[in-house]
Amino acid sequence: MTPEQEKYIHLYENMVTLCSEQKWGDPFSYARGKEIFASFSLGHSVSNGWKGGGDAVNKKGKEVEYKSTTQKKVQGSYTGISVQPTWQEQVRYLKEEKIAKYPEHYYNRFENGKLVESWMLPGEKVLELLLPKLERKFSTVLQKKDPRLSATVTTREILTHGKRVI
Repeated sequence: MTPEQEKYIHLYENMVTLCSEQKWGDPFSYARGKEIFASFSLGHSVSNGWKGGGDAVNKKGKEVEYKSTTQKKVQGSYTGISVQPTWQEQVRYLKEEKIAKYPEHYYNRFENGKLVESWMLPGEKVLELLLPKLERKFSTVLQKKDPRLSATVTTREILTHGKRVI
């Protein structure tokens, strides 16, 4: 192995060990590494129950949601949303368990390994923005091979309704 390869393996193993000891989850699974990085940068605590719960905990002790991108413009994709049997049940699920459950949603843009931009939108506003998009897809999603909903909070929506925090 080259010195660079050895260094990479050493850093990788150290990251996995640190995150395991702190119960932060796998830093290389999905965007978890970026969530951990953002929580430190935003003054939040890393959520220990990250699978199925919030991505971090804000200064008020509330779980918050993070969306990360490396695109040139900030945005937030909500993918893999479980589909409920009726639209009314879907709305309840989105309000109570998936979207509005989190009082703050942060849209974090990374560039060259650094958090260069972060915006916060209240969970209720995110729900308001996503509901019409998800409702349009709801009636057809069960016919798909992978029956899950997805929608994006766009750059324009973030800039219009969000508060820049970084």
